[in-house]
Amino acid sequence: MSAVQYCFIEPLDVLFLRGNKLFGDPGSYGECLIPPWPSVAAGAIRSRMLVDAGIDLTEFGKGRVEHPALGTPDQPGSFTVAAFHLARRAGQRVEILTAPPADLVIDEQCNVSARAPQSAPTGLQSSSALPLLPVLAQGNKRSKAATGYWLTQSGWEAYLRGELPMAEQLVHSSKLWVFDARVGIGMSADTRSVEEGKLFSAQAIAMKKDVGFVAAVAGAEPPSAGLLRFGGDGRAASISRVDLKVAEPDYQSMVQAGRCRLVLTTPGLFADGWKLPGTDSANRVSLPGISARLACAAVPRAETISGWDLANWQPKPAQRVAPTGSVYWLDELEATPEALRKLAECGLWGTPCEDRARRAEGFNRVAIGAWS
Repeated sequence: MSAVQYCFIEPLDVLFLRGNKLFGDPGSYGECLIPPWPSVAAGAIRSRMLVDAGIDLTEFGKGRVEHPALGTPDQPGSFTVAAFHLARRAGQRVEILTAPPADLVIDEQCNVSARAPQSAPTGLQSSSALPLLPVLAQGNKRSKAATGYWLTQSGWEAYLRGELPMAEQLVHSSKLWVFDARVGIGMSADTRSVEEGKLFSAQAIAMKKDVGFVAAVAGAEPPSAGLLRFGGDGRAASISRVDLKVAEPDYQSMVQAGRCRLVLTTPGLFADGWKLPGTDSANRVSLPGISARLACAAVPRAETISGWDLANWQPKPAQRVAPTGSVYWLDELEATPEALRKLAECGLWGTPCEDRARRAEGFNRVAIGAWS
């Protein structure tokens, strides 16, 4: 994979980050999806790149004009969103912020604990298809789980090392953004006038100062500065190049230990639902240069992604995905550090790629962490 370049995207207005739920009918409510799908960043950056190259967007959408890095809508080029994260800036430094993976539990006192793979006790039956269950062990003193917390970059790096993040490595969403409810009106498609009685509400996100997103772009030269149309309604956001330093996990130690964790950093489009690509009926996982056993998984309820196809002016097909933050424990690992590094760089895609358009949009990205 070509060198990755990081871009910081900072909203200049409220954002409408719409998910996959319909809204617009009288009395309906449109919720925001935070963080949005990586395809939101892919679309904004590619549109800006086409404009900078002086390419007619209509002709490109019809496949009559090809961009050197973007290709055409039907035959994507080398452009790929290699990572997409919520982020914040402090002076000249930008750090990524990550939602807690599915194996972490944070209580109201900001204590962090983790589910660990364990065999089911004798006599206990389960519908799990895997040999181990992700279990949260608690003592006599129990607490209620809290929501709305994010891992700072140092907390995320500690997590990938197999350590539990500390309280000071957490930040609450109330310090990052606030919701801003807006009222919309129904419009007639024929007359472009207001239709009586059609009022609906939509949720907008107002980011705090210096809070935005980081997109890593590979296979292309992204814009170095300027503006983007970002999210629903094309709200203004600035884009700038940044030097982001993310500590690389110790792949050599994982190879020596013979086990690791895979964590989805963007939604996973897998042919077998929640299961990793290359998993057979015996739960053996075969990926390029990697062989292992899928011992355990913590996968939240499936989500659905879609989107709007600007080239064909129609909705994209709705597809079920494994959510961001899903965790997979692999043991009996046979791999090299280079193979693990390549998996983290390229994502969970086959050769040839099953869906080049979704790969370019940044889906199926994964981080690899220690299983301690």
